[in-house]
Amino acid sequence: MVFWEAYGISDEVMGTFAPIAVYWIYGGLYHMLPTLDQYRMHSRKESEQQKTQVSMGTVVKGVLVQQAFQAAVALVMFSLTAQPDVKVVQQPLLVQLGQVIVAMFVMDTWQYFVHRYMHINKFLYKHIHSQHHRLVVPYAFGALFNHPLEGLLLDTVGGALSFLVSGMSPRTSIFFFSFATIKTVDDHCGLWLPGNPFHLLFQNNTAYHDIHHQLHGTKYNFSQPFFNIWDKVLGTHMPFSLEKRPDGGYEARPVKNI
Repeated sequence: MVFWEAYGISDEVMGTFAPIAVYWIYGGLYHMLPTLDQYRMHSRKESEQQKTQVSMGTVVKGVLVQQAFQAAVALVMFSLTAQPDVKVVQQPLLVQLGQVIVAMFVMDTWQYFVHRYMHINKFLYKHIHSQHHRLVVPYAFGALFNHPLEGLLLDTVGGALSFLVSGMSPRTSIFFFSFATIKTVDDHCGLWLPGNPFHLLFQNNTAYHDIHHQLHGTKYNFSQPFFNIWDKVLGTHMPFSLEKRPDGGYEARPVKNI
């Protein structure tokens, strides 16, 4: 028995609300860190200018709206796929690992093509996706700052497809979606911290996604949240160099002329 069952909480409820809690806890940890100017991807001046364009309150409200939609869809999905008269038996760990890998690939594929199309289609970019790109200087709490329709199409539908195609159980989904949430928050944290395992294990990381958020980089590095396979296959991969700024911190610079 897992600990939440002792409190009468089902796997479905945990799978719905655990990723939301993880988002605010992990994002909060980044928010409580000291200034760490020596590890910033953007100067403090750029970050302060960002706050005058999009307030923290606006970002928090936007994320909460998206998470409300996310929770509603998750509850519906779990209720439609539940088999009340069938006792769910957890698959062996190796099988669950395979399901997670399939889910990662499905999510990456869905998000790449939807994300890229939102840049190609001028109407969708202007009226929907540009909201996320108002955060030219990303930070942890802003990872899910999207137009509600984009949040529904990109993240919520992508997550539902990952769950359904992989065949994972609600319990496995708790860990998968919590991990995906942590990875997404980390990609937007704006810090290049030494020893960060996401920077060591994934080429698609904070600096990789920062290139995409730069004003000149919105035609590149669409892949999220895990790998950069589709960028490399389809020619939208922008390699970069990570260089120290004279005023402290790091800067991700494209190595090709844009």
